[in-house]
Amino acid sequence: MADEQVQQAQDANQGGTQFPPQFFDCVNEYLELTNKQSQQYGDKNISLAALFASARFNAHVFLNNVKPIAAAEERAAFLDYMSTMYRRMLNEHLDGMGEERGIDVGDSELADEYKAAGVQIGRLKSAGEVAAANE
Repeated sequence: MADEQVQQAQDANQGGTQFPPQFFDCVNEYLELTNKQSQQYGDKNISLAALFASARFNAHVFLNNVKPIAAAEERAAFLDYMSTMYRRMLNEHLDGMGEERGIDVGDSELADEYKAAGVQIGRLKSAGEVAAANE
């Protein structure tokens, strides 16, 4: 399982992942629920609940898909994979939402990847505008 996940992460980093439409249906349904719950219980409480639920569900998925004899051996790779993917997703959302809202969210950990892909976002966009103005 860990090898499959590492390969998926590498594939996603090299060419972008193509998600089926139902993926976004699930994401949107989940966000609708968390937004509703946030109104009742507060953003921070629901953020913590969502992280807890995600960790619990992903541990369940790991244990359902790993061979029991390999679980201990694959645990560290699974934790590294999940931590890396979450950090990447969080970076992408901070960058995108910061851009949409006009908020400087600081330097992105993905700046080199954005630059290589020709994407100008946040501070990279500002640097591109400054460079263009100086030409």
